[in-house]
Amino acid sequence: MKQTMSPTQLDQQDPLRDLRDQFDLPAGVIYLNGNSLGPLPKATKERMRLAVEKEWGEGLIRSWNSADWVNLPQRLGAMIAPLIGAQADEVIVADSTSVNLFKLIHAGLKLNPGRNKLVTELGNFPTDLYVLQGVARDNDVELCALERESVIDAIDEQTALVVLTQVHYKSGEMFDLAAVTRRAHERGALVLWDLSHSVGAVPVDLNLAEADLAVGCGYKYLNGGPGAPSFLYVARHHQQRFEQPLTGWFGHASPFAMSDEYEPAADLSRALCGTPAVLGCIALEEGVRLSQQAQMSLVRQKSIALSELFIKLVNERIEGYGFELASPVDAQKRGSQVSLQHPEAYAVMQALIAQGVIGDFRAPNILRFGFAPLYTRFFDVERAVDTLLEVMRDELWRDPRFQKRAKVT
Repeated sequence: MKQTMSPTQLDQQDPLRDLRDQFDLPAGVIYLNGNSLGPLPKATKERMRLAVEKEWGEGLIRSWNSADWVNLPQRLGAMIAPLIGAQADEVIVADSTSVNLFKLIHAGLKLNPGRNKLVTELGNFPTDLYVLQGVARDNDVELCALERESVIDAIDEQTALVVLTQVHYKSGEMFDLAAVTRRAHERGALVLWDLSHSVGAVPVDLNLAEADLAVGCGYKYLNGGPGAPSFLYVARHHQQRFEQPLTGWFGHASPFAMSDEYEPAADLSRALCGTPAVLGCIALEEGVRLSQQAQMSLVRQKSIALSELFIKLVNERIEGYGFELASPVDAQKRGSQVSLQHPEAYAVMQALIAQGVIGDFRAPNILRFGFAPLYTRFFDVERAVDTLLEVMRDELWRDPRFQKRAKVT
């Protein structure tokens, strides 16, 4: 897919183009926010109707067995595993990303005793930082949060766990997962990777990198719906020593034995806590099925081509309006998004959304544009840039409606 061709020609030659038809995308909308919330797969609507009307409505509690609700966490984990380079028994779906971070940070400290330091990046996704701060406070552990360029050098013989997000939520800048993991292991530290902005959009191979722990969400590039369950990964060789702090009944070796004493499950089911969110898991299952239809090499190839076209067109058509690239120029160091800086970023984005181009804003001055290769077209990229030009040229962003910030930005 050479970018010397027109967007229409690029779309015609796109090997992933037919997957777009499997999404229920609103007419007239260019959706560039799949890095925040993926759109609705068409199959999910029918699957949810079946789950609600038949499995829940008619099957009632019998559906825990007849519809195999009880094994959804393990089944979904096995489906996600190939997308992140893991074995089927190393991934399980449960709870939210924040809750799973809490579990894995606690577990990581116990897996690496005698060390009292957690290392992370300043500017990491807020929930990662907040959970780390809480764990450090309650466990008398030092939290070392540094600028990105200083993180690696901060890993030392006192570091128990390094917690990083592979693709930065704001800039899209990407860590070299394998290189950082290797460097941490050389110093005896373990690594916990947040894959929320990676899975389904960029290649991940946890086993090849010999990664220890990972977490990720299901509602971005996996298109599992708002608040979709999260997943977590624990390398097989850590699982027998893996102890998580939320010892709920679904993590028990035999949940329905109703024992008074907790006994962890022999496998990664010990990472579960309470009753699985069945409807959320069912919706996520359909989103993951869609991701399974695409070769990750083709996904990454298209992701880079989309973002390169966007940057090229912004440079050619939006010059002089005060935008600066906030993402790496090198596509190999960038996830599946491009971020721009502008002093009026919030108002500009609201004006864009009013014109049918949906990206999002991140404080203090970032406009984010996500490129989800399963449904984003090259035509969408060109139209988005032309609409951005219209917003700036006609000063649409100055409309008072776009100045007042909503609760969700």
